[in-house]
This record gives sequence, C-alpha cells and structure tokens, in this order.
Amino acid sequence: MNLFGNWLTQFKNMDLEHLQRTLESYSAYGPLPGILLPLAESFIPVLPLIVFVAANANIYGLFLGSLYSWIGVCTGSLLLFWLSRKLGGHFSDWLRRRFPKAGKLLAFIERKGFTPIFLLACFPFSPSALINVISGLSGISFRSFVLAILLGKAVMILTVSLLSFNIGDLLEQPWRILIALVVLAVMWFGGKKMEARLQLK
Repeated sequence: MNLFGNWLTQFKNMDLEHLQRTLESYSAYGPLPGILLPLAESFIPVLPLIVFVAANANIYGLFLGSLYSWIGVCTGSLLLFWLSRKLGGHFSDWLRRRFPKAGKLLAFIERKGFTPIFLLACFPFSPSALINVISGLSGISFRSFVLAILLGKAVMILTVSLLSFNIGDLLEQPWRILIALVVLAVMWFGGKKMEARLQLK
C-alpha cells in the first residue's frame, strides 16, 4: 500500500519535463505508457491528465501522442461508465428516492443526453470520473454517451496537444489556436447531427 501511495504522490507532483524523461525511459514498451497513464487518470482523478497529454504530444509527436492519449482516456471513461451501469442499478434508484436533487441531475442528463457530457468532456479540468459515474447511473443511452465521450475527449486532447506541442513556438504559430477552436465547433455540430440520427433510428 505504501508503494502505491509513493507512486501516486510521485506522479501527482511530476512536472512535464520530469514526466517526459520518465516516459522516454520506458520507450521499450512502445505506446503502452502513453496509453495507460491517461487510462489510469479515469479511475484516479488526482493524476495530472494535462501533463500526461502534453508529454505524449512531445514524446510521440502531435498525431501519435494525441491518438495514444485519446485511446487511454476514452477507454478509461467507457470502462468506468460500464462498471457504474452494471454495479449501480439499485443504487441509482435509491439515490433518486433519497436525494431529489441528485435525481434531478440524473434526469437532466437523460433528457439532454449528448450536449452536457460533450461539453464537460471538452474541458480538461472537468471532474471526468464523476461525470462518467453519474452518466452510468443515469438512463442515458450507451450510444449517446460513447459519441459524446469520443468527440468531447478528442476536442480536449487535440486542444491540449496543439497548445503544448513545442510550446515555445506557440506565439509564432497562432494557427494552432485557430485550429483548436475550429475542431471544437466541428465536433459540436457534427455530434449533434449524429445524435439526432441515432435518436431517429
């Protein structure tokens, strides 16, 4: 237990440069460290996800680093959602009866579906573990949740990667900020249309 606690504290307090050196020391394992660290953050939210995403972009390159971060984050989110739905069925009913405000929150997610989850997934500082658990306890369809997470996390990871990749050149490359805003808009409208089609089907 002490070993795990020491490991957790070390990763919490690790800066970008230190993390890059640590990940590079595990280069023999290929993309696994770049995938597993963002995945672990889904279950241990005190871990610094932004540092993981930035390190991946600078170690593996903008495209591969973003892809590895996206795979890890989305896999962790979907696993946590699935566990909450499988294990929390009776707890969800009790929560609605015992805490009316919590019931209203679950009903809001069920009613709005894609939109609130997508928006929260776009922001790196949102409580993603809590969002995944609450979504699993709600009655939102699995397809809507998957769509919102895949698109929202893509926006978040691409934005962080673009802004942190060779960060010293950011002021000389303002197009990176513009691309991040365009990606947000495209994912938003595209996701809304895809959700509407799913609901019609």
